[in-house]
Amino acid sequence: MSFETDRRNNITIDFDVELSMSHRRAGSSILQSTKKSSSDSRIQTFGMYIDGEWVHSKTEEKIDVVNPTTEQVIGRVQRANREEVKGALEAAEDAQQKWEDTPPVQRASFLFKIAQLIRRDKERLAGVLTAEEGKPLFESRLEIEGSAQNFEYYAEFARRLQGDVLPSDNHRQSIMILKLPLGVVASITPWNFPSATVARKLAPALITGNTVVTKPSSNTPLSTVELVRLAEEAELPKGVLNLVTGSGELVGDELVSNRITSLVTMTGSTEAGQRIMERASNHVAKLILELGGKAPFIVWNDADLSWALRCAVWARFWNCGQTCICSERIYLDEKVKDRFIPAFARMAKELRIGDPTNRQTDLGPMVSEKERETSVKFVQQARDEGGKVIVGGEKPKGHDKGWFYEPTVIEDVGQRSSLVQNEIFGPVVPVLNVDSFDRAIEYANDSKYGLASYVFTKDNARVFKAMHKIKFGECYINQVGPEQLQGAHTGFRQSGLGAEGSRYGLEMYTQLKTCYVDWNDKPNLPYLFPYGRS
Repeated sequence: MSFETDRRNNITIDFDVELSMSHRRAGSSILQSTKKSSSDSRIQTFGMYIDGEWVHSKTEEKIDVVNPTTEQVIGRVQRANREEVKGALEAAEDAQQKWEDTPPVQRASFLFKIAQLIRRDKERLAGVLTAEEGKPLFESRLEIEGSAQNFEYYAEFARRLQGDVLPSDNHRQSIMILKLPLGVVASITPWNFPSATVARKLAPALITGNTVVTKPSSNTPLSTVELVRLAEEAELPKGVLNLVTGSGELVGDELVSNRITSLVTMTGSTEAGQRIMERASNHVAKLILELGGKAPFIVWNDADLSWALRCAVWARFWNCGQTCICSERIYLDEKVKDRFIPAFARMAKELRIGDPTNRQTDLGPMVSEKERETSVKFVQQARDEGGKVIVGGEKPKGHDKGWFYEPTVIEDVGQRSSLVQNEIFGPVVPVLNVDSFDRAIEYANDSKYGLASYVFTKDNARVFKAMHKIKFGECYINQVGPEQLQGAHTGFRQSGLGAEGSRYGLEMYTQLKTCYVDWNDKPNLPYLFPYGRS
């Protein structure tokens, strides 16, 4: 995502605002419900979108969507059964050929319209995102803008969906390589960026002529509901985009294992990705998997230390540390540790924890109590292994409600410690010292993950060594993320398969087809049976 904004323009969203426009009927009570209890019958239940209609599940079971700041229910979604998921896949299959036959520039017009509607409703969508996920409004606005940009970026490929025409070995023959849609795409998205990740999957899938069934995380489904409503308002043809909600064990499993699904694109944990690979293997579905991360953050003695410090704070604590490319371990040149560690600890301690609708807030809550308890367990394990907590390590005082956790910095941990080897996905970071740049690279690569990495140095030799020797899909040198639309977001090792973003991500949603064309007046091939005759 690439975007510019000014934090000074932040305002506090009024969660009791009345939304009356008819196109907002699905989202009209999301913000209003924030302060109501789960027993309040006025809390809205949101339907699924299948074959151009909003429907409710026959199971009559609902999933509560809980605001992580107030711990109160703000909405409910359906818990689909397998037959309903199959119905969504069949609707997508029925719509796919007509959508494929639609000229790309016409497909692009729908994507441009969706982007326009996202920007029109930017403040409302940011409020929904903050209410269900907990990130500060400043970050939510960035994510909503990034969602709009995804649709625009891929819409612009409408006239650039290129194949190849190649010379043949034979007289008056040509070879043409086409890039065709795969068919039906199953999109499974996470809770940490519930608007941007779904946009990054839908846009390239749709522009290349695929139809989609999307399943959001049960923690944060409302942002996807809102996005699908905007697609409906943009008059996307029925069946082209379908939304199902429910558990990964049932809904996700049916999406992955059903033979209608040609491609599964999923962002989530490595463990979930491994299960998807196993289930999709039954019919050899194509996979795009963005999985776990354990980004190293290397600071060398010739770096701009003040800049590296600011970047280190953002790279670790952005979205409360719940980001796949977040810095998960910091490696310091021994020569800078005495200056870096105290300053970094102070800056982490000064981050303002609180209500994410307040423009002064730096860190909102974690998305759920379960995620917070994971961070609590990591910190306790680090203490048990001899680590020293120099900042944080507790649930902040003064927050009786909400799943908040202090920014936490830990030193005196070893390279093989659980904190250094396992993905934390929370506002906790270990700091280690190294005696050489080669050792820093060695430790960086000593991980089962390989998504993002960071290096801060002014020495060109070290820059190029990092570019070639650090085995991660992304390397940020003297800067931090988020990733940009034209960059390929991809991982090494257990961080996933395939790519998202850029033209390389676009091509993941296509199938190559090679056509050999003979245009001789009198075709002739010397090797046809019977041999030796012309």
